[in-house]
Amino acid sequence: MQENNTKRVVYVVDGARTPFLKARNKPGAFTASDLAVSASRSLLTRMNASVDIIDEVITGCTMPGPDEANISRVIALRLGLKNTVPAFTVMRNCASGMQAIDNAMENIASGKSDVVLAGGTDAMSHAPLLLNTKMATWLGGWMSSKTIGQKLQMLPQLRLNYFAPVIALLKGLTDPIIGMSMGQTAEQIAYEFDISRQDMDNFAVKSHQHAAHAITENFFTEVSPIFDRKGNAYLHDDGIRADSSIEKLAKLKPFFDKKYGAVTAGNSSQITDGACFMLLASEQAVEKYQLPVIAKLVDCQWAALDPSVMGLGPIHAATPLLKQQHLSLKDIDFWEINEAFAAQVIGCVKAWNNADYCKQFLGLDSAFGEIPKEKLNVDGGAIALGHPVGASGARIILHLIHVLQRNNAKRGLASICIGGGQGGAVLIERI
Repeated sequence: MQENNTKRVVYVVDGARTPFLKARNKPGAFTASDLAVSASRSLLTRMNASVDIIDEVITGCTMPGPDEANISRVIALRLGLKNTVPAFTVMRNCASGMQAIDNAMENIASGKSDVVLAGGTDAMSHAPLLLNTKMATWLGGWMSSKTIGQKLQMLPQLRLNYFAPVIALLKGLTDPIIGMSMGQTAEQIAYEFDISRQDMDNFAVKSHQHAAHAITENFFTEVSPIFDRKGNAYLHDDGIRADSSIEKLAKLKPFFDKKYGAVTAGNSSQITDGACFMLLASEQAVEKYQLPVIAKLVDCQWAALDPSVMGLGPIHAATPLLKQQHLSLKDIDFWEINEAFAAQVIGCVKAWNNADYCKQFLGLDSAFGEIPKEKLNVDGGAIALGHPVGASGARIILHLIHVLQRNNAKRGLASICIGGGQGGAVLIERI
């Protein structure tokens, strides 16, 4: 390792992810660490060097299990890495996986590390049910009661509504500052940019069609199978609906604004379990250990905005990134914008093509331009594949690298919106 003031180049050696498995009203077969270990093991078994070269492990995760505190360290030890390999966990809501990649980039660029295993994981189907405050208070009194008489006096105070659980997932998807769910912020964007229900459903259908085509053509080569304890194999993302249609989606009722809304479960991302990890390395490590290289991570940028329109975060992060790299929209060959909601991605495209918005919120003199449809999310996105919150930021980076390789293209940009009103973007160059 070395430390100096010159930033070093950061390369992606390889990457892998699990299939993204749709939550089906019960805990799925895998915990967040199970998923992470499976994806990472698939990646590491392909290495032509010892795992002992790994300097640290960085993991993005929003809801690790109760026995997965600092889940990154749990993952490192379950992978069999040396006890001396440090590991830490980061959380930036929907961009936690991207944040892990950014931390790895910074540590490698500064010389603190040479080889880092980084990515994200979440088992959203395992999100806990919590006791409400009244029940927790009653239980505290019950535990404090020292005699049978005191406990008997507590029993009449217990009420049936104390047993009503708090659904942690719904709490986590609601912004406590503005009191809006993520879906309601998508409704806000749809209203501001005049995005119709048909626009959203059209986008959702295309996401499923593109993803189904990608599976047929074996475009998701980064996906590694995962096996449960009963020996069942999970080979592909299981939320893709190849038969999705406008007619079918039109039958779904608005979910977040039941009276006036247009955002439905069908044009929103799916609640999903999954993990995605990459091995990043410095140029010195690539040469020393003769590591293969698939891409260069050029830059990462973060931005913040009004939480009520958090879905526009991708363009708030991507705009300054492109400006500081002296690039325009036409310089980017392919794009990934995480599909939290159809309205949110459509809103990003419309906002960048809206002169007033660009002048008022992005500091531009005119409209930035429009992303060509044939360059955006070409193999579908989270509406079809799912959005395991901690993993999605890493997934869009890794898959974009594969898109660049497949099309012999040079440059790509992956961007994601973040609950709470933020955005993240990463610029990639194919090697």
